[in-house]
Amino acid sequence: MPQPKYRKIAVLGYRSVGKSSLTIQFVEGQFVDSYDPTIENTFNKMVSVNGQDFNLQLVDTAGQDEYSIFPQSHSMDIHGYVLVYSVTSMKSFEVVQVLHDKLLDMVGKIQVPTVLVGNKKDLHMERVIKPEEGKKLADSWGAAFMESSAKENQTAVEVFKRIILEMEKADGNAPSEEKKCAVM
Repeated sequence: MPQPKYRKIAVLGYRSVGKSSLTIQFVEGQFVDSYDPTIENTFNKMVSVNGQDFNLQLVDTAGQDEYSIFPQSHSMDIHGYVLVYSVTSMKSFEVVQVLHDKLLDMVGKIQVPTVLVGNKKDLHMERVIKPEEGKKLADSWGAAFMESSAKENQTAVEVFKRIILEMEKADGNAPSEEKKCAVM
């Protein structure tokens, strides 16, 4: 049995886009609706993707805006990034672009394993950002793109499964697509 791989993932984005809700939905399988601004929380979860176990450490960061100083800790020992915006907020979409630039400056690479997530896709009436816009941005970064709703466990799981695949790809382990993921 191969050893579990330890992977540290940072979840970044503007405030109240659903970073914590998405993380808690993935880790605990429940939707937390109350908004209590996060200082910074770390969650651990074991996941199996393509027969490989991953011991994930998820850093749920405080909401940032375009003026936030990108914390050094968010670039140290982080294997992958989940950048979250809300499809109902143009501001959050702009901020996620600034965060991505700061992130690349900080890590000093042109590309890091990243998934761009348009959250709150269930709020159809309030949507201001089309899926195509998110996809286009992610493509320009060489990142994966998904829309999600923290209310749906399936999409939350998909987000973190996707970042694992992106990290694996960066490590030169491109798995075949058809294998399934089991969350334990």
